[in-house]
Parts: sequence; C-alpha cells; structure tokens
Amino acid sequence: MCVMARSKPEPVAQGKCPICGNPTEQDYRPFCSRRCADVDLSRWLRGAYAIPDEAESEDGEEGAPPAVDDKRGPRDKG
Repeated sequence: MCVMARSKPEPVAQGKCPICGNPTEQDYRPFCSRRCADVDLSRWLRGAYAIPDEAESEDGEEGAPPAVDDKRGPRDKG
C-alpha cells in the first residue's frame, strides 16, 4: 500500500489590489481587504465601469448618423 505524502499548497503569486495597490490577501482576491472589495462592488452598482455607448458623444449628445453608401440609389417601393 502506497501512502501519498501531503504537501503544502503552492503559494499563489502575490498581486496588487486594483483599488489601493496593496498586496492581495487570499481571502479577498483580487483585493487586499473586504473594504476594497466593497468599494469595487459599489463602483459596479453605480455604473462607474459601464462601457460608453458608441452613439453618444462625451457631451451626451447623439453622434453623427452612420455613413451612407452613395453608390446605392433609393430603395424601390415595390
């Protein structure tokens, strides 16, 4: 009968907290603390990480309409 020796888990590479830059903690990865995890969640819920709509410009007005292909004529009303 072969008995396998248990080894310690390999250490996880240390990263930096995306909120404050401190080293991460295993319990809160990828953050360093519960506080930074909550700050990130709050940013998601407020929409701070939203991807801007291509139709809106930075000032909130609608952008230019899409370019029209000049080679095509008006559609036939058949």
